[in-house]
Amino acid sequence: MQATKLKIGYISEQAYLESEKAAKERHEYVDGQIFLMAGASRRHNDIAVNITTTLRLAARGTPCRVNASDVKVRIGKRKSYYYPDVVVSCAADDDADEYYLEKPCLIVEILSKSTEWKDYNEKLLAYQAIASLKAYLTVSQDRPYASLFYRDEENQWWVDTYIELTQSIKLPCPTTELTLAEIYESIVFA
Repeated sequence: MQATKLKIGYISEQAYLESEKAAKERHEYVDGQIFLMAGASRRHNDIAVNITTTLRLAARGTPCRVNASDVKVRIGKRKSYYYPDVVVSCAADDDADEYYLEKPCLIVEILSKSTEWKDYNEKLLAYQAIASLKAYLTVSQDRPYASLFYRDEENQWWVDTYIELTQSIKLPCPTTELTLAEIYESIVFA
């Protein structure tokens, strides 16, 4: 989903949060500026549902909560709020607000031509500033392709790339494996 900057001048975080509760469209917030979110394609939605379903099943019996695209992530250090396609939090104390998470451990973004630059650059840097984040998964909707950015025990970030439907991605929270075949179930590529 592509975001379009709205020309309304600076808006405070509190004003943004209050206006977003009543908004008919979703907006992301970056240090006083708001960006209108565009709608998603059916393919984008199908991939998000596939990932969410697999993660929900893996989260059973754990403290992890899996949320889809309508829950924001707050990046306090960057004064930003984003709507990831899928977000997982396993922190029992991640309950500061009903409308956003502050301590996610896994974030998933589904790429399109219009969002790829933002997801690989702006959002990657913003998400890496979240101390609780263990992994950031980007998934192409145009071909079998996923990148897993993950933090190691020394707090260093690494990336692994997956291109074969038989490949399995090890996710840290909930602890599970997700194959590209599961991600792209029912998706037909030209």
